[in-house]
Amino acid sequence: MQVLFSPAQIAEIVKPKSALGDTAESIRSIASLEDARPGDLSFLGNPKYKGQVAGSKASLILVPGDYEGAPQPGQQYLWVDNPSAALSLVCARVEQILWPKPEPGIHPSAVVSAKARIATSASIGPLCVVEDGAEVGERTHLQAQVFVGREARIGADCWLMPGVVVSTLCEVGQRVRLHSGVVLGADGFGYEFVSGRHQKVPQVGTVVIGNDVEIGANSTFDRARFSRTVVGEGTKIDNLVQVGHNVVIGKHCILCSQVGVSGSVVIEDYVVLAGQVGVAGHLTIGKGAKAGGQAGISSSVAAGSYVNGTPAIPYLLERRLAVLHQRMPELFKRVARIEESLKLDIEQTPAREH
Repeated sequence: MQVLFSPAQIAEIVKPKSALGDTAESIRSIASLEDARPGDLSFLGNPKYKGQVAGSKASLILVPGDYEGAPQPGQQYLWVDNPSAALSLVCARVEQILWPKPEPGIHPSAVVSAKARIATSASIGPLCVVEDGAEVGERTHLQAQVFVGREARIGADCWLMPGVVVSTLCEVGQRVRLHSGVVLGADGFGYEFVSGRHQKVPQVGTVVIGNDVEIGANSTFDRARFSRTVVGEGTKIDNLVQVGHNVVIGKHCILCSQVGVSGSVVIEDYVVLAGQVGVAGHLTIGKGAKAGGQAGISSSVAAGSYVNGTPAIPYLLERRLAVLHQRMPELFKRVARIEESLKLDIEQTPAREH
């Protein structure tokens, strides 16, 4: 499906502070500065690519307020506060065209309990299952094969992609987006070793997802052993993330791909965990803390800290140690040469007369 925008329509979406140049081209796609061709929209989102703007063949380029330069003939620049954020507004409009929500209603192949409460403006897709007492809010869309368990609640304006599971008693706030394969409410990983066997500990709590949360494909959130596993308002979570039972994640956090969080961890507001970070159980990650990729967090992290490595230590210290680690082979060679030199000196020194 071809999506076309006129330059005037793009300007209406991004509302630039100023514009320079003119283009008669319709905008047919979005491309990087280097790869763009006539008919493309591009943007300067990172200062490191500033040198590519002048040579770009894009018909329309979003540039930051401090950019100085003039477009080529047949090209237009739009000055905006944040080119990346402005581009996101355009992408949102494209998304609405490419993936419009279907008409409200329940697909004939869906299995919906007579005891479920489905808003009249909601849409329930093919092969969905909605059990007794479940609630689906206004304008919420369940794509194919979504499972909503007993007494589960899903708020307004949510979008659940194919294969999402919202288990019994779990709660989803408003404007939440769950990508394919997300599981809310799998049993927490709890066992007691009794008489030589691993005895399962029942997991009788729930999972609560706050407003404006987005969760990537195939991420899993374990049901609490008791009480709740919580994801706070505005938090964004990537694909393939595992969150254990009774974890509490604060507001506006970022968890990147393959993060693993053990049970009963508290992650305070505005924390960033980069890809493949692992967090041991019963720890607290303080407000605004950051952890670099593959960090192994085995002790609590103070608010505002930046840690890296395994075990995780302050980022700058870990970087210095990484540099020294690379120099260790040469260091051992130097020590060996010094030892050999000292040995020769000792052997060549005449014995003292007593």
